Amino acid sequence: MPTQTPDSAPETRCRGLRVHVRAPGRRDASAFVTAVAASRDLHRHWVHPPATAAEFNAYVARFAGRRSRDAATATHVGFLVCRAADDAPVGVFNLSEIVRGSFHSAYLGYYVLAPHAGQGYMGEGLTLVLMAAFRSLRLHRVEANVQPANLSSIALLRAGGFTREGYSRRYVKIAGRWRDHERWAILAEDWRARQRRR
Repeated sequence: MPTQTPDSAPETRCRGLRVHVRAPGRRDASAFVTAVAASRDLHRHWVHPPATAAEFNAYVARFAGRRSRDAATATHVGFLVCRAADDAPVGVFNLSEIVRGSFHSAYLGYYVLAPHAGQGYMGEGLTLVLMAAFRSLRLHRVEANVQPANLSSIALLRAGGFTREGYSRRYVKIAGRWRDHERWAILAEDWRARQRRR
């Protein structure tokens, strides 16, 4: 397990062919809230993203504020996935509960914004986020928890190199109900092996 501690700001700006990822900012509030409103049916049972400007600004403070800009001490780092052609937001990835010491681990949360589901943007975004997680933040493990019925989310993780590690009953309360989740994870060693194969 890596023991190095990053000593600079985490790199949250990465570019792919069709998307780039960057830290969310207050300037994104209007476009983001509009996209979340259009995504209400898509998100209904899976996630509750910030739906107002005030909620979005609180999200930015937590996932892109001053404390998130220090790679050595950041506990939450957010990534806005944007279309390369016009910078339109297409989705979000969040690394949360980042723990250092002997663990070097984080939880990954994510969601796509309508009408961009099923277009491959999130797969490319995940590749970029994992690069930041394992290179810049120097994590050893990234874990994602997904409801078993969310087949597109599971497909995203599987394609991104994650391995199913277990099942957690009544794990997270979403939309007023405790919901079971599958636990998926990718290790730095897994990610490096995939990079070599490419």
